[in-house]
Amino acid sequence: MRADRLVSLVLLLRQRGRLTAAELADELEVSTRTVLRDIEALSVAGVPVFAERGRHGGFALLPGFRTELTGLNHDEALALLVAGSRRGAQAFGLGSALASAMLKVVDALPASYRDTAADVAERLLIDPETDLLSRRLVAEEVPGTVLAEIRRAVFAGNKLSIHYAAVDQTPKWRTVDPIGLVIVRDRGYLLATRSGADRTYRLSRVLAAKELPEPAQRPDRVDLDLAWQERSTQFRTGGDQVTVLVRVNPARREDLLGNALAVCAEETDADGWLRLEVTFQDSRHAEWALWQLTTDAEALAPQWLRTSLRNRAAAIATRYGVSS
Repeated sequence: MRADRLVSLVLLLRQRGRLTAAELADELEVSTRTVLRDIEALSVAGVPVFAERGRHGGFALLPGFRTELTGLNHDEALALLVAGSRRGAQAFGLGSALASAMLKVVDALPASYRDTAADVAERLLIDPETDLLSRRLVAEEVPGTVLAEIRRAVFAGNKLSIHYAAVDQTPKWRTVDPIGLVIVRDRGYLLATRSGADRTYRLSRVLAAKELPEPAQRPDRVDLDLAWQERSTQFRTGGDQVTVLVRVNPARREDLLGNALAVCAEETDADGWLRLEVTFQDSRHAEWALWQLTTDAEALAPQWLRTSLRNRAAAIATRYGVSS
């Protein structure tokens, strides 16, 4: 568990003083990249780790720092796994545990560092509720009791029964073998198998959940990064996908790509606009995505999409035409 590794990292720095990322990686038997991620998580959690550059540089704790982490309970340790993202803690139902864990970390600081830690915390803001255009970032709501039941089954390695509401379908109870939990853009997902086949369930669509006593049929170890990449590939290459040729204002490129599944080709036209070949999940997805860009994009092909967008625009123009 990463929580154990974080504690080990702190203890290594306390006992040995300054250590390089390579030395820490060797001691913890992980990659240097993993060490750097762990250092960042500790910093966000309030542990005063600092880096010194140069030939004899490395990572160290501020002089006089002492902490006792054995008081962390199970959920608080899990909260530290997502300490770099408060939204991640909220998505997995660990928000209150994260707050409690942070209080324990701050309480463990020497008195001379507590005010400094509080001041630093006031000067950091991660994932505010709105962006610079005042667009509200709405996180999906999942009942805490449902999340707690799902977490228990995932960590215990037991089968899970979920009452799931798939799109355009009547909610049904399904028994699955849970593999892990993933959060992407404030949306939580349960990776599982059902009758041996890979399944991905959106947490916000789970209406109820119950951990079952039977052990789940799953491997002892899992690479969630790899599993998610494989699920993503299956999603992008499955279903009734459509490929669209579109011209878009360069200022709206990211808006287009944020809704597309993949980009097959891209070039710049003489007038500076971009010409892209992109794929969408289905025809409704393509029409919706292009409609969001209004006059900053033009679908060049297929013809049915141009016709559909024209008909929608005509209906809007009729609705807002001059009243008789």
